[in-house]
Amino acid sequence: MTLLEQKNVIFLIIDIQEKLLNAVYDKTIAQKAAKMAQAANILGIPIIITEQYPKGLGDTVSEIKDIVDAKYFEKTKFSAYDEIKDALKATKRKQIIICGIEGHICVHQTTDSLLANGYQVHVLKDATGSRNEFELEQGINRMEKNGATITCFEMALFEILKSSKHPDFKAIQELIK
Repeated sequence: MTLLEQKNVIFLIIDIQEKLLNAVYDKTIAQKAAKMAQAANILGIPIIITEQYPKGLGDTVSEIKDIVDAKYFEKTKFSAYDEIKDALKATKRKQIIICGIEGHICVHQTTDSLLANGYQVHVLKDATGSRNEFELEQGINRMEKNGATITCFEMALFEILKSSKHPDFKAIQELIK
């Protein structure tokens, strides 16, 4: 798997919605996803957000929705691939940074579909949640075994930046304080 390249990356947020966030054991995942979304906006990286049955599970949490310029897709399948594949193809980008809820269900199944369709997938472990830690670890292990790269917010950002000489380095640095 190659390092992340700014011109080749898409940021995908899976189902970080009100009711789902309330059910996960680590609520800080929404803050990490929001910071990654802010960074994506600064860096000109397209953002795609999915919502699993928003009528019943609520909208994307406000800390993300209020700050993000993104395309939203409603879904009922656990894998988001069918709903987002046209939007992904339109970007002509092949690296996906993914995070969301639940790591062992929707994030896992979407990751599997992305890998099967030729995308390089980087999972933000610190922005991915499940109802309990065991379930999340099973999902993370399976995604890694299937070919995804497991990473974290800061690691992904600095891979994209490559150098402190990057024109957006100072703006990105502010997000990690």
